[in-house]
Amino acid sequence: MAATAIGKYKCAGRALLLLLLVVLTACTSSPSASDKPKTEHVIILVIDGTRMSETWDSVPGLIPNMSTVLKPKGVFLPHFLNDAYTYTNSGHTAITTGVNQPIDNYGDELPANPSIFQYFLKQSGKPTTAAWIVSSKDKLHILANTNRPDWENTFQPSVNAGVNGPGTGYRMDSLTLIEAKRILTTYKPNLMLINFMEPDGFAHAGNWDNYLRGIARDDRYAKELWDFLNKDEAFRGKTTLFITADHGRHLNGIDGGYMEHGDSCPGCQQIYLLALGPDFRRGTVETKHTLIDLAPTVARLLHFSMDSLVVVPRVDTTYVTFPADSAQAPLGQDSMRLEIVMDTTVLKARVIEELFK
Repeated sequence: MAATAIGKYKCAGRALLLLLLVVLTACTSSPSASDKPKTEHVIILVIDGTRMSETWDSVPGLIPNMSTVLKPKGVFLPHFLNDAYTYTNSGHTAITTGVNQPIDNYGDELPANPSIFQYFLKQSGKPTTAAWIVSSKDKLHILANTNRPDWENTFQPSVNAGVNGPGTGYRMDSLTLIEAKRILTTYKPNLMLINFMEPDGFAHAGNWDNYLRGIARDDRYAKELWDFLNKDEAFRGKTTLFITADHGRHLNGIDGGYMEHGDSCPGCQQIYLLALGPDFRRGTVETKHTLIDLAPTVARLLHFSMDSLVVVPRVDTTYVTFPADSAQAPLGQDSMRLEIVMDTTVLKARVIEELFK
């Protein structure tokens, strides 16, 4: 069969727009006054594309700072997964929207739902500098916006991505850390996502030594960031830090091994979460959670709510039979069209209750 893929979509007519504007008003993740967290600042550190075999499956190894210094100060979730689309942009979109989405991985498509940055800025009334995306990968600028009509181009966070913004290429993680600390010092933001890219970038390049070196460097930078936060009076005792990955990598012997990722193999899906903050207990939580659960957990910490109904992209297959007089008829071909359509569904992400004291 001849197949035609229709990639990008526009929301189908005013009926869907009205549906979104009317029904996406119920809320979730809103804490009661008696349960108000102590956290005033949340930072999500994403160490891009690290495999468990080089990190938490062989500690202290390349991550002595996270495994022996930071872990005892927080909560560790070893059964934390990206159980959907194991690519960079999809993984980060899951983190920031609470919805798994098969999104373009080259920075040409916006998330289908608003992000925690947009929810926070709208409901807090704070300026755009109160929320930041600071990323080694320039393509992650897409996390600042959504193509959902009622949210598009509104309440966008500040962005510092790549060498100098979209299309300028990736920068080294050491420079991203410098930028993150500068922004934290200058603006004292309440919400920030930081992306470190070196392990993923060097793995794709087939550079094993630099892949390992990138993991070791990012481990050191994670501790440096935590130390920085605890030396600054504005953040000390009032800041929650999440450290995680957006996806893993193929295990040895699977489709390129450590160099690649992107399917549902255990190596790609298995990641981790290390959470430190004034509202969290200490220890290890064996309960299974996934990337989408970070968004409502952040909402709980920063006292904002998320829409209880969300948009979920779905691939719809339509078969079209050519008429007898068509030029295609002698070939006996039909047409199969793959079209991205948007469904509404209940937000499936849930607060990681096991973190809290």
